[in-house]
Amino acid sequence: QVQLVESGGGLVQTGGSLRLSCTSPGGIRAYVMGWFRQAPGKERNIVASISWNGGRTFYSDSVKGRFTISRDNAKDTVYLQMNSLQPEETAVYYCAADTGASLSTREGDYDYWGQGTQVTVSS
Repeated sequence: QVQLVESGGGLVQTGGSLRLSCTSPGGIRAYVMGWFRQAPGKERNIVASISWNGGRTFYSDSVKGRFTISRDNAKDTVYLQMNSLQPEETAVYYCAADTGASLSTREGDYDYWGQGTQVTVSS
């Protein structure tokens, strides 16, 4: 069992930045990692994902150029740097781990999930 713990959420003004972190006591260096978000009343959607060695990344169209996913396998930690945040990006952000080899964007492909961290962007 992989326990994922997110941190770094909070309240930020429009145009501001936050950096989310996700770590696991058991280690995540072998896994594809993804960040998803779920706004109130909406489905959970992929934001970004990264291969086990950081060599490949994926970003949803809405965050390209503003968000950066990265990982430090020595620390078993994945990050999501979010810049130029907008009110419509208010959501619970989830970290997820995929034990498969491909860089998946599908929620169902991810095997382990964190509890989520709230990000609120005020207008």
